[in-house]
Amino acid sequence: MKPKRFALTPGEPAGIGPDLCLLLAAHAQPHPLIAITSRDLLLERAAQLGVVVDLLPVAPDSWPDVPAPANSLYVWDTPLNARVTAGQLDKANAAFVLETLTRAGQGCLDGHFAGMITAPVHKGVINESGIAFSGHTEFLADLTHTAQVVMMLATRGLRVALVTTHLPLREIADAITPERLERVTRILHADLQEKFGIARPRILVCGLNPHAGEGGHLGHEEIDIIEPTLERLRGEGMDLRGPLPADTLFTPKYLEHCDAVLAMYHDQGLPVLKYKGFGAAVNVTLGLPIIRTSVDHGTALDLAGSGKIDTGSLQVALETAYQMAETRL
Repeated sequence: MKPKRFALTPGEPAGIGPDLCLLLAAHAQPHPLIAITSRDLLLERAAQLGVVVDLLPVAPDSWPDVPAPANSLYVWDTPLNARVTAGQLDKANAAFVLETLTRAGQGCLDGHFAGMITAPVHKGVINESGIAFSGHTEFLADLTHTAQVVMMLATRGLRVALVTTHLPLREIADAITPERLERVTRILHADLQEKFGIARPRILVCGLNPHAGEGGHLGHEEIDIIEPTLERLRGEGMDLRGPLPADTLFTPKYLEHCDAVLAMYHDQGLPVLKYKGFGAAVNVTLGLPIIRTSVDHGTALDLAGSGKIDTGSLQVALETAYQMAETRL
């Protein structure tokens, strides 16, 4: 099977993203993996970590077709705006972070990369630089002109997608409209088919309120919005079960018979998934015309340059992107 090229963005340069890339390079990947970042940054961090890595320069006119050997890494050099000190944020490099994402995303759109894998960014420092930024998901949606995307995290034996993502609790109920719920469910169903090769996805849907509303005694969103929307989609042949109480849905009785869970909000579904698989989970953006996966953790500024990190989540993100690219219809 012919190898496919993938892009890797190390995220916040002062965080552990560059460390992860360097440690990952110790083992050969099955596909050409191209780190889009500053070569100088990697050289400095490698010296700090005591890691010996051969950084192989590549560019749009010299894409590799074979994987890099062990202890080496393809690098598409992207200049920093300011020198980096591990663990110390600098808003001067916010534009650099976004440039790496733009290069990776546009490279996927142009067919140079089969997918992109992202290490964590620091939203706060990007916003402090004067650039409005709410996250990878929204940035890539804008870049690819995608109207609606869906965040899904996955680990062994569990996938959890979200109807709403980074919203204050006070705003969540108003954000769950029939239109939004239908769009998210359709995207989840379609990408489970197209990008994960599941012919007939089985999806469990959480209620919004405790006990899924307790028949209207604890809220009416299930009666007025969630159940009617699911019923319409069931009429099209989708295998949807719910709305179910979130406190009992995440049990083997239900999970062993599903391909994904659709949670209404961020902290309803993700604490369960991260408890089950933190360090071995992956963040997948559904609905994009490209493949994008990410680690399940943050920038860990306090660990940058220490060598005391685990590449497990990044390896899972890579493997998931590879599998999605092979499965994609």
